[in-house]
Amino acid sequence: MANSRKPQSSDVVARVEAVLAAHVPAGARLTLGFSGGIDSIVLLDVLAALAARRPFRLSCLHIHHGLSPHADRWADFAQRVARQYGIDCGVRKVELDVRSGLGLEGAARAARYAAFDESDCDFVVFAHQQDDQAETLLLHLVRGAGVAGLAAMPVVRRLNEARAHPRLLRPMLDVPRSDIEAYARTHALQWVEDESNSDVSLARNFVRHRIMPLLESLNSAARPNIARAATHLGDAAALLDAVARDDLAAAGDGESIDLAVLRDIGQVRARNMLRLWLALHGVSAPDTAELREALRQLYGAREDAAPLIDFGGYTLRRFKGRAYLVAQKPALPRDYVARWSGEMTWELPELGGCLRFVPALGGGIAAGALHPASTTIRLRQGGEQFRPDARRPRRSLKNLLQEHAVAPWLRERLPLLYCADRLAFAPGVGIAAELQAAAGELGVLIAWEPRSDAIVQRH
Repeated sequence: MANSRKPQSSDVVARVEAVLAAHVPAGARLTLGFSGGIDSIVLLDVLAALAARRPFRLSCLHIHHGLSPHADRWADFAQRVARQYGIDCGVRKVELDVRSGLGLEGAARAARYAAFDESDCDFVVFAHQQDDQAETLLLHLVRGAGVAGLAAMPVVRRLNEARAHPRLLRPMLDVPRSDIEAYARTHALQWVEDESNSDVSLARNFVRHRIMPLLESLNSAARPNIARAATHLGDAAALLDAVARDDLAAAGDGESIDLAVLRDIGQVRARNMLRLWLALHGVSAPDTAELREALRQLYGAREDAAPLIDFGGYTLRRFKGRAYLVAQKPALPRDYVARWSGEMTWELPELGGCLRFVPALGGGIAAGALHPASTTIRLRQGGEQFRPDARRPRRSLKNLLQEHAVAPWLRERLPLLYCADRLAFAPGVGIAAELQAAAGELGVLIAWEPRSDAIVQRH
């Protein structure tokens, strides 16, 4: 038996207002993702009504995918309707990356989110509703998603984990599609119909038109029940995230993770923590098999092991009992040379940092050894000999770097300072003993300041 509740249009307004009251501070700037479809039309009407009594500023943005022959007409419709409410509506044309492996729906979604991420606002507002929530859970379920994936869509979250704003807000997640349709009829609203919504070759439409009716024949409340399950899973995902953050605080130092702590918390919590660590670096969530393999290699790798698992621009490395997430960078030519022009701050962007020169009496490298005409930066070639301590013999630079715990991936781009053809300074190791300033002699302290992936070393 179908749900016999008679929806009131005021229900939609009340539910949206409750979400705004809980999450949107006074004076916030809201940008509505305005497709012109029934969901976004209803949300525009509701937000325009609430703006009269709630202190927020509202604008709209229509994403023009160019997939439909009607796309230009839809963009014109969106702008015309927004003007009727006295609201600005921008139009952003996007290109889909059809080679991304995401499929047409996924590529369109990625393009939309990238466009909204550039919005100058506090909240990007989407018109997803309760039926969308239920469909999303089912789609994630058949893909084998974990708890976070099955939690489907939260009411509010960061649009981009790397930035606090804009945040993504979905104020109609608790509103069923039937209530939205009733609201649109009651208020005589007009909207556009995307012809692709009936194409059951698209996964979401298949779930909507084929799977969901079957489930409702089993239980008439299937849609709200599934959406409620997504909420419960969202609560579980939040708890898992809190545990992961506590574990990361115990095991991490901001740049690396103590593998002994990772072992002690067990495989399940270790995977949970590793997933969060990757997410905080902007890495897409790997599947369980990838996380298990990463942990296997982290626990069993040699101290000098090569890169481990590739995580989309990052690799996991192990060094001195700790795990590091290292950004992949393009290789530099072995014969790389940079020449000094006498500046006190020497920017070396291709090496990921800068050298600073600070005058000092009786410290650092003797000032007379530094000449712009003959001072250069080179990379390791292998076989270099170096003596930073006058009390000890010359030794291989390789052994000195190992002794000073300079990580292998840092050695690959280490800026070695040469005076003429003499190795004068190696970050993390020191200054050649024969070039060090004597007591009372004018010297120059040299500091390598990497932008990331290393600790500043000064000698």
